[in-house]
Amino acid sequence: MKILVDTNVLIDVIAGREPFFDDSLKIFEFCRREIVEGAIAANSVVNITYILRKQFTLDELRKVLLNLRKIFKIESVDDEKLVAALNDKNFSDFEDCLQTRCAINFHADYIVTRNVKDFVASEIPAVTPAEFREILEEEKFLPTD
Repeated sequence: MKILVDTNVLIDVIAGREPFFDDSLKIFEFCRREIVEGAIAANSVVNITYILRKQFTLDELRKVLLNLRKIFKIESVDDEKLVAALNDKNFSDFEDCLQTRCAINFHADYIVTRNVKDFVASEIPAVTPAEFREILEEEKFLPTD
């Protein structure tokens, strides 16, 4: 199973945002343990750097972002995805549309996000981190302890 992880879930873990941290951290673990194949959009790296620039030094952010590459594949943002996102009038938020384009290119089964309502126009179903864990449990993807 393949997922694209939205920026907000990444920031939840990096910044330790409560009450979202635990559910979002589980997504990292599923990908790190290769229970699922995870990707992030390249523009998420830019957004994380901008959003967290006052919370972390640039060196700290570089280290964190380089470590993300060990867990997630990076889905590039190219001219084709940009044009498709710009022309998609079903989305009101360009960044969410670009995330969807990256998910489509990655052949993701789900987009994991806390803002499911922002992806109602997406071809790829959007689920919260907690909902994704339930899907893995139902489909017997999680190893039994």
